[in-house]
Amino acid sequence: MKTVNVAKLKNQLSAYLAYVRKGEQVLIKDRNTPVAKIVPLGVAEEDEEILAMAAAGAVRLPDLPGKLPDWFDDLVRSRKIKTSAAVLIGEERDEG
Repeated sequence: MKTVNVAKLKNQLSAYLAYVRKGEQVLIKDRNTPVAKIVPLGVAEEDEEILAMAAAGAVRLPDLPGKLPDWFDDLVRSRKIKTSAAVLIGEERDEG
């Protein structure tokens, strides 16, 4: 488990989230006093609230800890399209 103060966490949040995605935990301190912990989202018996939210469709559980879901690649690819917003809106209006 890594330990980090709030100021450093704010400056390097992406790096610490990558660490958590690998299954590790991060203890957050405010002026050297522990205040919170970032843990990987997983399915365990004590996570009844998360399971209830997933059943209601409010959240989506990960396929495997540390692995990005299959739909993530489609999302990234969709942002790389070089089509202007005006063209996309025009196409959508023509369809409807």
